Amino acid sequence: MKKQTITKGTRYSAEFKQEAVYQITVHGYPVADVAERLGISTKALYNWMRTYTKPPKQPVQEKDLQAEVARLKRELKRTQQERYILKEAAVFFASESKNATVHKIS
Repeated sequence: MKKQTITKGTRYSAEFKQEAVYQITVHGYPVADVAERLGISTKALYNWMRTYTKPPKQPVQEKDLQAEVARLKRELKRTQQERYILKEAAVFFASESKNATVHKIS
């Protein structure tokens, strides 16, 4: 194995870094092989992997929160409908009960 020579201060584009990470994550090439082929250190490649393989946390959480809000709104609407039905049933049965006791007494 050849000794890697790294020049200090070399800047790589985001596209270059992503492609290097892609070779490891998608194609399954070993980190050491990719690093050697590209002339970079394995440490740099591991850092790039950590940076470019992070899942986007905020959008996922926001999407989950929006789904939860929608579910809770549906549940609230259903519960309000059930409450309305139960109120109407209570009024109906209360009036039936009053009518039944009035007819029995007379």
